[in-house]
Amino acid sequence: MTTSKFSQFWTLITILLVVIITAGGILIWSQCSRPAEISISNPPSQEQPNYIYIGGAVNNPGSYPSRAGDSIEALIQAAGGTTGSADPSWLKLYVPVVEEEKQPQKVNINRAEAWLLEALPGIGEIRAQAIIDYRLQKGLFHNINELTKVEGIGITTYEKIKDLITVAD
Repeated sequence: MTTSKFSQFWTLITILLVVIITAGGILIWSQCSRPAEISISNPPSQEQPNYIYIGGAVNNPGSYPSRAGDSIEALIQAAGGTTGSADPSWLKLYVPVVEEEKQPQKVNINRAEAWLLEALPGIGEIRAQAIIDYRLQKGLFHNINELTKVEGIGITTYEKIKDLITVAD
């Protein structure tokens, strides 16, 4: 009987060890194989601006961003306001064809403020002020080539910006 009790003891120990190892394995497996939590969130919607070309009797004709709710007055102010020859009682709206090539915005050197002139390649704060001073002393530019008469602006600078500037109203 002693062997029988000894055999039952080892059988019980073996069963207990198998249960412990199995339970531990299942517990470890469930912890390791748990998928990471997935969080879904929608980013705040950001309305993409559309661009509208504002030309004619404005100080800085060109393309400006517009969003829903922008007034015509706000868009005209973005273009530097109207000139003295503007007729605010009549506006013209042009909608281009999808394939139509967009024309680059040009800076009117007769009307542009210093900050806008500074945005041109090779024109910094000093040259922008020189352009404004030249306008005040000599009058409006009649041709973009006259820009080379401004102190500090040579042929090299002129060549960089000639396709980006205009003197037209």
